[in-house]
Amino acid sequence: MPRIDWTDKLSTGIPVIDGQHRRIIGYINDLHQARTQQGVAETLGELLDYTLSHFEFEEAMMEEAGYSGLEEHKRTHDAFRARIEAFGERHAHGEDIADEVLVLLTSWLYEHIAEDDGSYAPYIRDQQLNEPEAHATWLGRLRRKFGESQ
Repeated sequence: MPRIDWTDKLSTGIPVIDGQHRRIIGYINDLHQARTQQGVAETLGELLDYTLSHFEFEEAMMEEAGYSGLEEHKRTHDAFRARIEAFGERHAHGEDIADEVLVLLTSWLYEHIAEDDGSYAPYIRDQQLNEPEAHATWLGRLRRKFGESQ
């Protein structure tokens, strides 16, 4: 599987979310390059944990913004969480799942950003422009809560 490079096609136009997506891409690329079982295990753990944290951040952001499609987006995340947790269990039982995770996360990344994140991104960007003080307040609160620096 080839390395994933960030392109404008992947951009939501929301800097904190784009930064999180870039980090997920970095983990995917690290997993692809991991050569030892130890390296795969460490990278896989970081990738799965960070992806779940990203989902939590995204959901909290949509809730704070009052996005009406939050419940539908949560259902998408919940289905993906279940798949990630199943991978984690399989890995814990000694299965080599790195290639499967790479394929799943790569396809998910492109589909999720284009379709699911594409549905809320205009709403959040609009709030950034129309309500900058309120947006800065709740976004700052979320960044602190989740330890995000961007």
